[in-house]
Amino acid sequence: MTLQQTITLPDFAVKDIALAAYGRKELDIAETEMPGLMALRTEFGEEKPLKGSRIVGSLHMT
Repeated sequence: MTLQQTITLPDFAVKDIALAAYGRKELDIAETEMPGLMALRTEFGEEKPLKGSRIVGSLHMT
């Protein structure tokens, strides 16, 4: 009988966990300063139309 070991890895990589608080703060700011983006999240969030896409840049202009 052969035993097989399964290792489950997360689907993300954290380069520097010390920056997590800063990143959360930046996301909180974006959520309050970009109501249009948040409206899109509310409208399309469940269906995840961008799943699998890699977004390399975004520009918000007022």
